[in-house]
Amino acid sequence: MMKTQSRGRLGGVPSERTVSSLLLTFIIGMCCVHALEMSTGKVPFLDAVNGSTVLLPCTYASCIGITNLYFKWEFNNNGTMQKMADSVIPTDNVEPNKVNIYRERVEYVGSSKGNNISILLWNITFEDAGIYICFGKNPKEKGKNHSAIFTLHVVEELREVDNTLTKIIASCVGGFIALLMAFMLLKNLTLFVLAKIEEKNKECLVTSSGNDNTENGGLSGSKSTPKKA
Repeated sequence: MMKTQSRGRLGGVPSERTVSSLLLTFIIGMCCVHALEMSTGKVPFLDAVNGSTVLLPCTYASCIGITNLYFKWEFNNNGTMQKMADSVIPTDNVEPNKVNIYRERVEYVGSSKGNNISILLWNITFEDAGIYICFGKNPKEKGKNHSAIFTLHVVEELREVDNTLTKIIASCVGGFIALLMAFMLLKNLTLFVLAKIEEKNKECLVTSSGNDNTENGGLSGSKSTPKKA
């Protein structure tokens, strides 16, 4: 009898502890699919003038935390990857002990408090144009690598955006709106004048009708009674 009850419990609804454990495992598993994310911003490219200083942005995020996060910046020079900077961040909100710089005119400006590992590139030249890669590796993820790409375009001068078409469209839209407002104003004014004219016509009809009744009454009352012979 006891064995039957035990089997019934095993085959029944799982306990709350089992459900909680399964849910926690599922959440951790989903989180670990993309535990570390590298990002170079919503707009991962830039047009910069030759000789200027540019920021190469990069941030990281991890839902499981970091331990000895290794990061580096690389430049894709016609298929050859050139290391620009690298370092190791011991843990969350702790600055890297030392950032190694492997290229001139490069400066590390990141901060672990904001999960920021951005760098500055000073006095850029046309040779600096190309693809930059922000790489990250978190040992907690057992060897998984993550990266984000930022593209730099170097130009002699920034082109002025031709707003002629935009101005034409804006002028047409503005003119149409003004014409529509004038039409509505004229329509309302016309309706107002017609209403006043109709109101005056009604007053005239009422006055004329009253006058006719008065005249008819006076004429009937002024008739003399013929004298008897």
